[in-house]
Amino acid sequence: MTPTLKTALTELVGVEYPIVQTGMGWVSGPALTSATANAGGLGILASATMTYDELEHAIKKTKQLTDKPFGVNMRADATDAPQRADLLIREGVKVASFALAPKKELIAKLKDHGIVVVPSIGAAKHAVKVASWGADAVIVQGGEGGGHTGGVATTLLLPSVLDAVDIPVIAGGGFFDGRGLAAALAYGAAGVAMGTRFLLTSDSSVPDSVKQEYLKRGLTDTTVSRKVDGMPHRVLNTDLVNSLEGSSYATGLIAAAKNATKFKAMTGMKWSTLAKDGLAMKRSGDRTLMQIIMAANTPMLLKAGLVEGNTEAGVLASGQVVGMINDLPSCKELIESIMEGAVGRIDALAALR
Repeated sequence: MTPTLKTALTELVGVEYPIVQTGMGWVSGPALTSATANAGGLGILASATMTYDELEHAIKKTKQLTDKPFGVNMRADATDAPQRADLLIREGVKVASFALAPKKELIAKLKDHGIVVVPSIGAAKHAVKVASWGADAVIVQGGEGGGHTGGVATTLLLPSVLDAVDIPVIAGGGFFDGRGLAAALAYGAAGVAMGTRFLLTSDSSVPDSVKQEYLKRGLTDTTVSRKVDGMPHRVLNTDLVNSLEGSSYATGLIAAAKNATKFKAMTGMKWSTLAKDGLAMKRSGDRTLMQIIMAANTPMLLKAGLVEGNTEAGVLASGQVVGMINDLPSCKELIESIMEGAVGRIDALAALR
């Protein structure tokens, strides 16, 4: 029988184990999310790359595949964020997670309907802000993490956030096994969040050829690039990434404009909606105009690599932890292994007293 650990996260969300599978665009669909949930962790659907109708279908599909709690990750700055929140409420989704801080009013609305609100943050001051607005917990991703990331390592960012807020803190960035979970709990975290480790499971829909590209990589085989979408973005080193790093910003903006057109066609979004989303980003103060324009690169380049398997034309988001992973277990096998390893480490530490 798999050992359990009761934490503030398991109590808050109602999952068996304090392990979160993050909402990765093009990766965290119904299959991976439900497999994580059925294995006792918290699976999170990634909706930023979905239209509203696609998200509605994905939620219904996930509910068909599991009766366990799961979450949905949303863009807080999207023009249809309120409508998506209504969808989560109507479908009884347990957790709403956000990459950017949702407005205070949106947090209150979700909480009033029993939905647990968990924003991802990259600094203690941001954790304090969302906690004051009513967030139930936060995910803290250190610089080791894949995708959009910051410059402070988890070993320093995590304790700084734990010292700043009283709500449950979930640690992300660099976690892949039971030792990491035990370490996070020792710091005072309520659990761990993992992206790359769940991407590299047999339940992940990422093409096997792409998974093999990940498994070949070492600890130094990622780059934090600003040429993908203007924001710090940790990705695997590839010929495309190397060429982007060596390109001018003018070249990047031309590519972004082309990708904006592709993204519009793929999602069915109107140009007016894209413009409104861009203005919302600008008003938030989190991005410059150039970064807003370049943001169109992200969904299309990730889709090329993670969905279409075209590693020459796409980018592959990855944490540094990729260099520690050499297998493709099922979500069930992964979570069981993590829990056994974590409890083993905790028992070994207790024996030192």
